[in-house]
Amino acid sequence: MRIYIRNMACESCKFYVKDVLKKLNLGPLTVELGEAEISGDLNEAKKQKLNTLLKKVGLELVENKSGILIEKIKSHCQAYIVSAEEIKINISDYLSQKLDRDYNYLSNIFSEVELCTIVHYINLLKIEKAKEMMLFDDYNFSEIAARLNFNSLAAFSTQFKKITGYNPTHYKNLKDNKRLAIQEVTRKKQ
Repeated sequence: MRIYIRNMACESCKFYVKDVLKKLNLGPLTVELGEAEISGDLNEAKKQKLNTLLKKVGLELVENKSGILIEKIKSHCQAYIVSAEEIKINISDYLSQKLDRDYNYLSNIFSEVELCTIVHYINLLKIEKAKEMMLFDDYNFSEIAARLNFNSLAAFSTQFKKITGYNPTHYKNLKDNKRLAIQEVTRKKQ
């Protein structure tokens, strides 16, 4: 049986979900971002217990079709950002291929549920990734812009300021430069 889980964003989430499923004797067959394949059925009592354990770390079960599709879109958007250097097609073509759906349909569903566009969500993810790269001093701003597939350093700086309220240099020099958890990305001011 396949289950879908909202807000999974990293390897730590996958490890946590795998551990919880083992504790509940649901023996996960696979665990990927946003979904898991379990052996057997999930009765109501185990479903509630699982959801309670998932909510402790900001995750939750998704049961309706549009929620499942949104989680798949988010998961593929995250993969797109991480693999930006290897993927040479635009996000609309990428999502259409991955989900075998028309991009306009995906975009409309996403916007309706998340109250932001897929492109805006991608930009929010890129800026969070940029903050991470700045925090650990891995790259200079030009390298960050290139790795995240911005057309130029100016485009990166403009998008960064639009989303954070600071230019990249000012943000990097702040003592309290906080990153957002993936669950908070679409919940902050749009």
